[in-house]
Amino acid sequence: MNKLARTYSLQDILKFLIPSLIGITLFMVPIKYQGDITIPIAIFSGWIQEVLASYLSGIMVFIILLTLIGTLVTKFFQPALIVNNHFFNNLFNVPKVWVFARILGGIFAVMTFFQIGPEAIWSENTGGLLLNNLLPILFSVFLFAGLFLPLLLDFGLLEFFGTLFTKIMRPIFKLPGRSSVDCAASWLGDGTIGVLLTSKQYEDGFYTKKEAAIIGTTFSVVSITFSLVVISQVHLEHLFVPFYATVTIAGLVAAIICPRIPPLSRKPDTYYRDHTKELDESVPKGYTSLSWGLFQAVDKAKANQSVKNFFQQGAKNILDMWMGVAPIVMALGTVALVIAEYTPVFQVLGLPFIPLLEIMQVPEAKAASETLVVGFADMFLPSVIGASIESDMTRFVIASVSVTQLIYMSEVGGLLLGSKIPVSLKDLFIIFLERTLITLPVIVLAAHIIF
Repeated sequence: MNKLARTYSLQDILKFLIPSLIGITLFMVPIKYQGDITIPIAIFSGWIQEVLASYLSGIMVFIILLTLIGTLVTKFFQPALIVNNHFFNNLFNVPKVWVFARILGGIFAVMTFFQIGPEAIWSENTGGLLLNNLLPILFSVFLFAGLFLPLLLDFGLLEFFGTLFTKIMRPIFKLPGRSSVDCAASWLGDGTIGVLLTSKQYEDGFYTKKEAAIIGTTFSVVSITFSLVVISQVHLEHLFVPFYATVTIAGLVAAIICPRIPPLSRKPDTYYRDHTKELDESVPKGYTSLSWGLFQAVDKAKANQSVKNFFQQGAKNILDMWMGVAPIVMALGTVALVIAEYTPVFQVLGLPFIPLLEIMQVPEAKAASETLVVGFADMFLPSVIGASIESDMTRFVIASVSVTQLIYMSEVGGLLLGSKIPVSLKDLFIIFLERTLITLPVIVLAAHIIF
């Protein structure tokens, strides 16, 4: 600490501490608000949703169509205004598969908003669920999360915790120490925030392809807030504490195993585009982990003192999230929900789980099996479908598995595919099945103990 004291003043240290503590408070500190446990960002988000409730669906259609127009103009005409601007070129000059997804998202958004074409596309359980329920939430969360994300990224917090937690995260999870902040932001805040943090860190050269894929698919966990909604849906809210303890333990088991098996284990340890390694986790001689972490944190904070740059970066984050993510979620989420709602595909895919559930002595195994794969479309669907099952134990298992599966196309899955994190649809489905098979025995064991 003496070296730090000689190098930096108290004012310099406060430049790290104050923004970082504000960031932690906004994104990670659970507080009680109107009878619910939530975080400040979610409160701001809820306020915007109330104020703009009548307009948010229309706003999201406008954003999706604006993204589509920008993409098509860029692809066909290559305007210098966009192509020569790094940010806008990245936003609109996307690979052909994403051009197609944005076209599809635009078509689905218009059909749903005006309720035209086949009802299967725009019904309240498919496109309507996304446009009228999920996308307004993403709009408001992204507005505040994007604006204040620099508080977590640019003022030394990741450098500080990265140094402290390297000895834990590396051997157990094969990740840099700084990923602990991504994980905490997901766990206490929201899985979408974790994906956004991870994607930004990957694009900036702090994570390899493998590390970004592991964090995005393993630690973008369902928030405490939404977990309460899930357990309430299956009428077991009085068991929230054992439920969340079960989810936590099962999630940690999956986080240890999944990075060590394909497809995650086969991801290359190379960096985004032409980035070279930005991260050095070694602690120089003469420093402890704490003093070196603080040294790096203050150094980072000193380099980011421009208020103008803070708001510019925040505005770019917001646009990146709105335009990069919303069309993909609308396109892929609608397709997945249509398949879940109008075809027996997920029921058929659930059939192999019946003997497994019977061996584990889970009551009403057939009904439970239908919920295990449908979560790939939307995390809330298993609880909706399973709410009518009589057995408390089975409903507990369904709710717990749906939360630990993590990869669902109506939100986190769509976000991952829309981000720069290197995972494909095939990767996501395989990881989803792996997480199901890994967490199911842990959850059933806990359910037998509880019931």
